[in-house]
Order: sequence, then structure tokens, then C-alpha cells
Amino acid sequence: MPSCTVNHPLVAHKLSLLRDISTNSKDFRDLIRELTMYLTYEATRDWELEKTSVRTWEGRDVEAFRAKGIDPTIVPIFRAGIGMQEGFLQVIPTATISYIGFYRDEETLLPQMYYAKLASRITERKVYILDPMLATGGTTSAVCSYLKKHGCTDIKVLCILAAPEGLAKMDEDHPDVSILPAAIDSHLNEKGYIIPGLGDAGDRLFGTK
Repeated sequence: MPSCTVNHPLVAHKLSLLRDISTNSKDFRDLIRELTMYLTYEATRDWELEKTSVRTWEGRDVEAFRAKGIDPTIVPIFRAGIGMQEGFLQVIPTATISYIGFYRDEETLLPQMYYAKLASRITERKVYILDPMLATGGTTSAVCSYLKKHGCTDIKVLCILAAPEGLAKMDEDHPDVSILPAAIDSHLNEKGYIIPGLGDAGDRLFGTK
């Protein structure tokens, strides 16, 4: 499973602000959006281009390049993944949106699906799963399994933080899926939270408990 972090000073700076418990929900949302934009740039680095031509300001036709294929779809995993949606769309505003909802059982830590609505022609699209935290990997793995069941073959996962346990889970279940975290943290605690992490991303995004 290809996975690498985004090694950039601005990413490190914004991650430090995210980890700070004093960062309020509004600033937390802005930071998630900004980091998602950086992740989107990196995640689309392998896009194929095709030659075309454009008419310039002086009336000449010159060679140009455009992305090949139809627009991608993003899959923000409810609910924290919604916080990454705007950042991706600011970079690629023509992306379609496929929503999938899972919640994690706090006792078993196993994912439970409660909603799914996929974009049209999804089997022809590049698919980008958005979820701030790749912790146990259970939910992300379940989402990938669901997408593959519906014919998706080109899947990437964008996350703010990943734990080694989650990466190992994805490597075992879906070695063909690329993972792009902004950072890989130390480990999971006994409750399945990423350490040092940043707390519950959904609660911090939406100001809930």
C-alpha cells in the first residue's frame, strides 16, 4: 500500500495549531480545509494529462494540457469527513460527492454503516475518501470494501492523521489503496484514539461533545 506524508513546513505548522486544545471550532475548520487543499495537490500529482490547444490573448493557438478523464468523486465519511469536503472542492470544484455514513461502536470499535449515496458513473471515476483520522482503520477499510463492491478500482484515502495500526489494517485489507496522511502519529490508546492526535475531530469541527 503506497503511503507517504506531506513533508512541508506549512503542513507542520498547521498541524501544530490543530493539536492545540485552545484552537476553537472556527479555526479548527479553517485548518482542516487548508490542510485538505495541500493533500489534494499531492493526491492528484499522478493525474494523466492530454494535449490540447487554447487561443491566447494575442489570438494565437498554443499547445496546452488538460486533465484526462471524467471528474473525480470525493467520499467524505460522515461526519468528520465533511470538514475536508470544502478544501478538496476549492482545488477541484467539479468533483462529484458520494456520501457514506459509518459510526464506530464505542464498545467493539467496529464500524456500523447507516447511509450511502454514490455519484453517477462512479466506476469510471477516481475516488478520494476523506476522513481526518485513520485510527483503527476499520471504518476506512469498510468504506473501501463497499466502494469495491460497487465497481470502484481507483481509490485513495486522504487523512490529516494516521496511526500505524490503521495503516497496517489497510495494508492487510486493501493493499491496492493509496493512503495520504499529513502525518503519522505514534499509536492508539486503549479506546482507539490516535496518540498524540488532536482529540475527536468531529467534535472539534462542529463544537459538540
